[in-house]
Amino acid sequence: PLARRIVADSETARMEIAELAGLRRGRLRLGATPSLCVSVVADVLAVFHDRYPGIALQIAESGSQDLVVDLQRGQLDLALVIDRGAAVGELALTPVLREELVVITARSGPDLGDHIGIAEVAAHPLVVNRPGYELREVTLAACAAAGVTPRIAVEGGEMDALLRMVERGLGVAIVPSLVLAGHPTLRATRLDASGEHADRAWSHRTISLAHRTDVAPTRAAQAFREDLLAVLARTSRTGLLPPGVRYVHAPARTA
Repeated sequence: PLARRIVADSETARMEIAELAGLRRGRLRLGATPSLCVSVVADVLAVFHDRYPGIALQIAESGSQDLVVDLQRGQLDLALVIDRGAAVGELALTPVLREELVVITARSGPDLGDHIGIAEVAAHPLVVNRPGYELREVTLAACAAAGVTPRIAVEGGEMDALLRMVERGLGVAIVPSLVLAGHPTLRATRLDASGEHADRAWSHRTISLAHRTDVAPTRAAQAFREDLLAVLARTSRTGLLPPGVRYVHAPARTA
């Protein structure tokens, strides 16, 4: 692992030298969760590519836990990850979005109403992501905290597969509200977080932009960060962020 990280850092240094000609060349290796890849990431990359068409873009789509490991190993320059407030070794995290988790069902299936508690969710067949997804761990932890054992109908797969399985009536799932755009056959129900401050409840989570603290971000990474914050701020001002999502830019937190 140490040798792979050294090689990755050497390659990053080489690319940084190529960028010194005004970002006309270079590379950006960005990691993001699937829910972000199909939403805000594409919009920001379009702006970034228009400004710096010579920068090669490499996108890694995976669960938040896997992305943190890849970032620590030097295999990514930046990653949009789920931030639960705990320190992550050698990483700086800048909060950018706050999103709500919801329960989804097929419109042809049962109507769960406007709100539902986790104990009631566990009474339905559940579809969960593969290990490595923070969403999976949060869902199972919430069930355990409520003293219930979920009935898992399907386990594994990426976000697109999970949504399709729910559409086909295999079960219900807990997902970010961000992923519902473009899925009219799905119905969303808010999670009941009674007794908890909504902004601190497990049914809400923060998305942060992470980078390593022991290696200076490349110029391409710095430029992407600027474009990300600008696009999110503009989208927030114009009221175009999806329901259940808001812009929460704050100073970076280091481990």
